[in-house]
Amino acid sequence: MNALAAADVGALLELVPVQRAGLALLVAAVGLPVIGVVIVGLDIMPVRFAMMHVALLGIALGLLTGLDPMLCALVACALAGAGVAPLARTPSGLSGAMGLLMSLAIAAALLVLAVSGVNAAGAFALLWGSILSVGTADLWVLTALAVAVPGLFWWRRRDIALLLHDRELAQSSGVRVERLTLLLLVLVAVAVAGAIKLTGALLVDALTLLPALAARRLGRSLLSITAWAVGIGVVVNLTGFFVALRHDLPPGPVLVLIAGVVVLAVHLIPERRIRSWRVPASASLPSSH
Repeated sequence: MNALAAADVGALLELVPVQRAGLALLVAAVGLPVIGVVIVGLDIMPVRFAMMHVALLGIALGLLTGLDPMLCALVACALAGAGVAPLARTPSGLSGAMGLLMSLAIAAALLVLAVSGVNAAGAFALLWGSILSVGTADLWVLTALAVAVPGLFWWRRRDIALLLHDRELAQSSGVRVERLTLLLLVLVAVAVAGAIKLTGALLVDALTLLPALAARRLGRSLLSITAWAVGIGVVVNLTGFFVALRHDLPPGPVLVLIAGVVVLAVHLIPERRIRSWRVPASASLPSSH
């Protein structure tokens, strides 16, 4: 049976859609867990929920206008991320804005779908993911995130570490907090939109937040947390994908369950063996930009 299952998986891996899906998950594991580090560090958990609703609105507008739905979702999320950036001075202020944004976005999406007469099945299907339908354009988006997000973290590592540690300290140290927050929120928004085709909007945490939650317990600086998040993301994505292929299961839920097990396992490590990352993240980095 094991040999037969391995043969079946090997045959599946010869199919172009399966190869493209596996490559997409591998590329996503480089950029999206780093986005999770931003979400955890800035304590902006509600943002990802709001962007899922905004992405649905963008998809609905795409179906209405005949434009590419995923492109519309990316643009809508990028604009929404930029629009809420001024409210990110405190997590509470941003949380309130996200609640309003979620309500308005889902209401507008349902209204667009109802008034236009467009079949809503295509829009809501993305809530559950369609990894085997990943196309070349989706791969380019994920590749761009895989290059841009870690690149930004390396280039602005001191500023980002200070911002995630303490906003006021970052501002007094000469960091352009508003501009950097705007950039990070736009990246978070675009990353959520770019990931929904892989796992579905409802399970996007498997690619972003869960690897970062595990990495936060293991890393002792911002850079080490980022490296841990990427490493965990790669292992979870590839393991989940092969498990899903072998047992003919939907990849999204499998990825979430495996990532969740990793997070729980990491959190079983006694607290006394874990050193807080926030102070070392800012203190251990070079003082030059």
